[in-house]
Amino acid sequence: MATFPRTEAEIVVLANSMIAGLTDNTAVYPSPPILPAELSTKMSAYLAAKNAAIAAAAAYDAAITAKDEALEDMVDDMKTDIAYVENTAKNDSDKLKLIGWNSRKSRTALTQPGQSRLLEAPRQGDGWVFLDWKAPSDGGKPSAYKVMRRERPEGTWADVATAIDSEATLVEQPKGKELEYRIVAVNKAGEGEASNTQMVVL
Repeated sequence: MATFPRTEAEIVVLANSMIAGLTDNTAVYPSPPILPAELSTKMSAYLAAKNAAIAAAAAYDAAITAKDEALEDMVDDMKTDIAYVENTAKNDSDKLKLIGWNSRKSRTALTQPGQSRLLEAPRQGDGWVFLDWKAPSDGGKPSAYKVMRRERPEGTWADVATAIDSEATLVEQPKGKELEYRIVAVNKAGEGEASNTQMVVL
């Protein structure tokens, strides 16, 4: 047995088919409990409500646009007055508070990141390894992370990737060798201390 349609469009298609079928085949279906004329009236009511909803949605979108434009216009004027007040008050916080404003915060110098933490290699395969770690708990905010690698036990550390988030998937890695990885957080102020190391053999 067929299942009743779930989407609005499918329901409308079925309703139109039922109205037409019951109207054109009274000999086959002489006494349906809901007459096709009544279904047709219900269809008209649905279409009217749908059109009203479409109109209301369009009006809502227009109202939101008007609200956003009015807010933006007000913000521009507020910023103009704030610039005047800041210039007039000469950074006097008491005078600025008279309009609910505060003096500008002095910029703090960016510091280099701290040590990246808890480096792990939870997944690895044929020539690839997935690394993840935790951001430093101190120091300046990292803008990126250097992924470094060396061959154990005394190979030279080399940069092999740069990551924005605290994870990286490295492919085309040397196979059959003891490889050691570490992470260094960096920003414009400098580099943080290297993380713990993680050894893998791919």
